[in-house]
Amino acid sequence: MKTFIKGLSFCGNEPLAGANAAAVDVNDGKIVRIRPLHYDWKYKPEDMNPWKIEVHGKVLDPGKKSLLPPFSIAYKKRVYSPNRIKYPLKRVDWDPDGERNPHNRGKSKFKRISWDEASKIIARELKRVKEKYGPCAVLAMSPIHGETKVLHYPHRTNTRLFYHYMKDYTKIGGGGPDSWPGWFWGAKHVWGMTPNVGMMAPSTNCIKDTAEHSKMVLFWGCDPEATWLAWGGQLPARICY
Repeated sequence: MKTFIKGLSFCGNEPLAGANAAAVDVNDGKIVRIRPLHYDWKYKPEDMNPWKIEVHGKVLDPGKKSLLPPFSIAYKKRVYSPNRIKYPLKRVDWDPDGERNPHNRGKSKFKRISWDEASKIIARELKRVKEKYGPCAVLAMSPIHGETKVLHYPHRTNTRLFYHYMKDYTKIGGGGPDSWPGWFWGAKHVWGMTPNVGMMAPSTNCIKDTAEHSKMVLFWGCDPEATWLAWGGQLPARICY
């Protein structure tokens, strides 16, 4: 049995994903279980110097273990799900060099192909579209959020590829209405400052002041028990409590 420390958040590269660090126990190459990471596994509590919030005669701290959200604890089910797509697939009646049958999208079945064949098809299609319609006919989307544990991290990798190959292309980035506008522009109106100062974790300018001096907090369009699970785990709910 070996234990590996992994970040199991939706955005593993983000600074506010530290609450989702997990201890993953592996035996013979298979995940056995996923546990919260206990910070005192290798460090003494006095060496950590955690933050503290004093309110109503109590001293609160983040605790001695990560506060994993439900989907992180159950990540093993996702890894070994029978519905997981493990290999490149191509529509059986789609021929990149012949008849493409677009009318059968969503109807016809798929067959497994090799990684080499998949990468060659993608490369040929990019080249074909660029030469026939121009580089701006290629759309590079990097919206919403992505998991950094996967190969195609959508926020940077594809745009860097297109920049070096296309030099010019159509790009949609910066997220969608489910995230960035509220996080960035909403912060300016509600908090009176940019998200990098007020809304980004650890949000030291807001959370401590709010927790120590508020008698009631109204969450409008935000549920700390659900909205933040992908990022800070159960930590926001713990702070609210």
